[in-house]
Amino acid sequence: MQVTSSIREPLITGGKTLKDVTHDVSRQVEGKPSLGWILGLLFSVGILLLGSIALVATLWEGIGMWGLNKTVGWAWDITNFVWWVGIGHAGTLISAVLLLFRQKWRMAINRAAEAMTIFAVICAAMFPVIHMGRPWLGAYWALPLPNTFGSLWVNFNSPLLWDVFAISTYFSVSLVFWYIGLIPDFATIRDRASGLRRTIYGALAFGWDGAAKTWSRYESVALILAGLATPLVLSVHTIVSFDFATSVIPGWHTTIFPPYFVAGAIFSGFAMVLTLMIVTRKMFHLEDYITIGHIELMNIVIIITGSIVGVAYITEFFIAWYSGVAAEQYAFINRATGPYWWAYWSMMTCNVISPQLFWFKKIRTSIVATFILSLVVNIGMWFERFVIIVTSLHRDYLPSSWAMFYPTWADVGIYLFTFGLFFTLFLLFAKFFPVINMAEVKSIVKSSSQKANK
Repeated sequence: MQVTSSIREPLITGGKTLKDVTHDVSRQVEGKPSLGWILGLLFSVGILLLGSIALVATLWEGIGMWGLNKTVGWAWDITNFVWWVGIGHAGTLISAVLLLFRQKWRMAINRAAEAMTIFAVICAAMFPVIHMGRPWLGAYWALPLPNTFGSLWVNFNSPLLWDVFAISTYFSVSLVFWYIGLIPDFATIRDRASGLRRTIYGALAFGWDGAAKTWSRYESVALILAGLATPLVLSVHTIVSFDFATSVIPGWHTTIFPPYFVAGAIFSGFAMVLTLMIVTRKMFHLEDYITIGHIELMNIVIIITGSIVGVAYITEFFIAWYSGVAAEQYAFINRATGPYWWAYWSMMTCNVISPQLFWFKKIRTSIVATFILSLVVNIGMWFERFVIIVTSLHRDYLPSSWAMFYPTWADVGIYLFTFGLFFTLFLLFAKFFPVINMAEVKSIVKSSSQKANK
């Protein structure tokens, strides 16, 4: 006879014990890599190497290899930058905000979401650096270094400089939060290993002894870091939106951008978490820990944030009409009906219409449907960034300077490079680090596990 809560489904299925949790999560670290993991890694490394050709060529020849022109000075580079930063948003939300709100369902997915955040931010940070053209000659000017080279100082009034501080802070806090959460699990793997593996994981565990005082300090630090990271959920993508909102270009200078960008970032971030977790749960046989219940709750977040994004799209058109400014009105009419109409309507279909399918319980609890729609959402969010950036630039006040943007092989290649880098890092993480937080999951085994009573 199975005894389950009449209020909500158990977070852990299969009648797991504490020993089962340790075994199920540690086996993918201790065992030989599966064929699926090897094929995935080979494919990711192949994409990485292929994209590195475009990266090296761009660094050697300069950004003139991109499809930029005198009218469209930002395009795929900044589109990809904003897209990758957005993908990293869900990790901090799941880790920090849901921890502060004591949401137990986050415990099976927070580790992978935190790793996703770190790898996504690394991919995002590449684009502004590459955009400098010769970063080794002047990238350090983005930092507030003592002025020993003349009268040139960084411009503290520029949102581009705010990006440097916001993203470096976001990356640093996320990295520390992620690593501290790993320490108890590294100690568990250390105690099960021998030889060189024991030495490596022992060093990574920082001498963790599992004493009550150690656990008390660990929990205190986790709460402090969660408190520090929570404002970052709002501030990071708000500052990224200022890259556009503080300008005077029609289609950009709007006060709705900060909340709209934050909602869109959570929207795309949760979609990427779903994409990765559905593959991970299958590859490492973690169906009892990453359950349909987890997937359904994440889909509900996607419904909410997708609806907010949809309202923001409509509000943009209303404000453009209400402003009475002809250039502003034209910028939005051009988005929907101009040469890039296909990108605009792809964005609307993927971001506004497709998430509404999750209102149907059968769809939001379907693995296949969720996987497909999570991919659709991230495609739509890329189109959103492309539409905002390119369609606002390619037709300005003077028709004589109107121009179209066409990506070159270098644009596409560098984008592929970031995909290869992201999935290579994530697959290595999933194999050599515990992909589920064992320590936290064990804390809810008794209260949230499906038990079989004889």
